[in-house]
Amino acid sequence: MKRFRRFQGPGRSRLRRLTGGLLRVVTCGPGANRPPLATMNAIELASLLCSRLCHDLLSPVGALNNGIELMADEQDPEMRERCLELLAESARASAAKLKFFRLAFGAGGGFGEEIDTREARAALEGLFGAEKKIQLGWMVSADKLPKDAIKVLLNLALVAGDALVRGGQLDIGAERGANGTEIVIRAEGPRLLLDPNLRQTLERGAAGTVEPRAAGAWLAHALISEAGGKLQLSPPDSGMLVIGAVF
Repeated sequence: MKRFRRFQGPGRSRLRRLTGGLLRVVTCGPGANRPPLATMNAIELASLLCSRLCHDLLSPVGALNNGIELMADEQDPEMRERCLELLAESARASAAKLKFFRLAFGAGGGFGEEIDTREARAALEGLFGAEKKIQLGWMVSADKLPKDAIKVLLNLALVAGDALVRGGQLDIGAERGANGTEIVIRAEGPRLLLDPNLRQTLERGAAGTVEPRAAGAWLAHALISEAGGKLQLSPPDSGMLVIGAVF
């Protein structure tokens, strides 16, 4: 796995060194110089997250249903064996998505204030690793991170992974520093597409109507904003997508 390119210079934060200077800073905390953030109440947030969860589970659960129907009518042993293989694949995909969303959106990780980073890595590998279109690079040395940091990491990785339309490399880095937790997500691939609405949601939060696919972007922005942190994004024409957060 390629490491994030580093460079030296006075006044450079550790996060900026990790990302090769591609980022521009977007302040998410109070006093940010940007349009006012539209608020989202608990019911709207719950609806948004449920919509995203149902959307992502529709395909594997639908495949399970179709496989069961085929099994009921199929008599050929080879075809039945193939149906069982497809059922197993769909079941694994459904379980992987549920495990990921439990950590990214829910209260996964127990009752403690921190979560084992191995759980986050396993959740990402389950989400992206099955199809093998996306190669994951893991640069998190800490054994545990705060729950909110894990949620931000997973949701930013979800946004970046969705942007890799034809697959590619997804590198994930995080470390604790003097200013809090620093997170870097970098995506590179043959076709990289971050929808302008997702970019706006990352930068500004719930500005107008937020679509279910932007649930992860909004949640990451909200968590960083509540902590008075900073979100950083690479320019649209940089040739790669780099998202950084410190909070």
